[in-house]
Amino acid sequence: MALRTVGSRIRRTVRGAALAAVAVSVVALGATVLAGPAAAAGLPAPVAVAGAPDLGPDVYVFTPSMDQSDIQTTLDALAAQQVPNQFGTQRYAVLFEPGTYGTPTDPLVFQVGYYTEVAGLGQDPTDVTINGTVDVYNQCDATDGCIALDNFWRSLSNLTIDVAGGSGCQANTEFWAVSQASPMRRVNVQGASSLMDYCTAGPQYASGGYIADSAFSGNVVNGSQQQFIVRNSALNGWSNGVWNQVFSGVDGAPAEAFGQAGDNQYTTLATSPVTQEEPYLYIDAKGTWQVFVPALQHDSSGTTWSAGHTPGTSRPLSSFFLATPKISPAAINLALLRGRNLLLEPGVYDLSSTIVVDHPNTIVLGLGFPTLVPQTGKPALQVATPSGVKLSGMIFDAGPRTSPALLQLGVGNRLLGRLPIANASAAAPTLVQDVFFRVGGATAGRTSAALVDYSSHAILDDIWAWRADHGTGVGWTQNTAPTGVIVDGNDVTAYGLFVEHFQKTEVQWNGQGGEDIFFQNEMPYDVPSQAAWMSSPTVQGYPAIALGSGVRTFQGYGLGSYSFFNQGIDIHATQAFDVPQTPGVQLHDLLTVFLNGSGGIDSVVDGTGAPVSSATSGTPSNVVSFP
Repeated sequence: MALRTVGSRIRRTVRGAALAAVAVSVVALGATVLAGPAAAAGLPAPVAVAGAPDLGPDVYVFTPSMDQSDIQTTLDALAAQQVPNQFGTQRYAVLFEPGTYGTPTDPLVFQVGYYTEVAGLGQDPTDVTINGTVDVYNQCDATDGCIALDNFWRSLSNLTIDVAGGSGCQANTEFWAVSQASPMRRVNVQGASSLMDYCTAGPQYASGGYIADSAFSGNVVNGSQQQFIVRNSALNGWSNGVWNQVFSGVDGAPAEAFGQAGDNQYTTLATSPVTQEEPYLYIDAKGTWQVFVPALQHDSSGTTWSAGHTPGTSRPLSSFFLATPKISPAAINLALLRGRNLLLEPGVYDLSSTIVVDHPNTIVLGLGFPTLVPQTGKPALQVATPSGVKLSGMIFDAGPRTSPALLQLGVGNRLLGRLPIANASAAAPTLVQDVFFRVGGATAGRTSAALVDYSSHAILDDIWAWRADHGTGVGWTQNTAPTGVIVDGNDVTAYGLFVEHFQKTEVQWNGQGGEDIFFQNEMPYDVPSQAAWMSSPTVQGYPAIALGSGVRTFQGYGLGSYSFFNQGIDIHATQAFDVPQTPGVQLHDLLTVFLNGSGGIDSVVDGTGAPVSSATSGTPSNVVSFP
């Protein structure tokens, strides 16, 4: 996430050789100064669309027959409000019915701000075409220049972009300059793409991102993206790499090159072991609104839609309970108890009790980044019967009283040997996709853990758990949270696991047969003293990932942990990764980096790997395989 303290950002060092590999011309443009969240004077009201369900006042549904100038006006007003609105309470979904929007000579070009979901409503990405661009640019202010380190909480999915429009260095390029919690799924980009904004003034940093089930006909400029994961997609060129670029099941991916001479640190897996793409809204040939559930895949590569319709099944939207923030948890739970699926409309849900999913195969679908905030020290959501349950597209904020977890998968008792009581199965895994956790930042909050997974056979697909380093309620004794993610279930697979700034072990993985493909971590910035951050009398600090002492099988690929201790104190972590040294536990392509500040990380994994400190700033310490 962003290297930022309250009141200032610390600029990350990106090696010049990596950026030199980007064949683009950098043109400094006059940047707009964003002084902070500022609501627009008013947004246009959504236009009623024939046949569309009532999804609330914060969901915009566009049709090809609408006047393009009206669509443009609405999208520009949304961007004006949401681009600077990092911790606001506004939430929006922008949905395009099947058809074509814009033309090559009159393109539809717009920006996507915070808490804005943009999605097509076709069964396939090719059913909705935008001639133009759907952009995310650097944010600029008077003191820190223009960077993308805080470009979080937005998404783009299920449509085709025929790239057109723009001028100068912005001409004919789809810009998606994002960091964490900004997924791109099921997008078909016809033309050039950039994951950094090389047009605004520097330093142009971007930090992490996630792409799945997408195809790109033109070259993708990675640029200053320090880490990135692309899963089950198709590429036609990737410009460069910095510290940690992971490709899993990607046709046309760069060849494996981690830890070799040069700057392109690529981890490349030919196939993804087990995947199931995220459920999504669509309108079928009869005009009925449905939720499509893609089929489970094993050892897969490429997109699900390249040879025709994505395999899977549909559920009518009428089988979903449509919840708003004004509806009580009791009413939501009654609907779930009666076997309904759940669609959470945009907004902030202050929860007086836990939402409980107690039927297998239930879908809980967030629309427009609904945000769940427990108010009474309980989990916000618990999946009591996890088999086949699918959760996607939502944010969990810690509340004013310490919760044992914000999201709990399965039922277990950590005091009794961490044994799970309820499980999913290999044939019906639990899916958690595009689900993001915050402790502080938007609101003051505390929790013991963000995500606790007791269930075996879960797929964690694009997770960001963040103990905030800026915003509201931030401080070592304020937004307290020892652990980000706890995995007690067996055979759990994670793709795109981002866990940052928690105060003790950030990921505790106790289950057997686990696999993590891509991990990004920053250790806590605000450690007040070394004495306050000791995992044992002889071990300084806490690891980013620790495997339980009884774990005998685990695979990890593309794992990175960074340090920025910003209190001016010589703080050290003995190691970033702590694992049992046994043949079945294997780590591939792991690294540490000193970003800024003081102190450092003394080894990568269990004493292996060179230390990083101010003397190595910005240069990774790599371990190609362990043991």
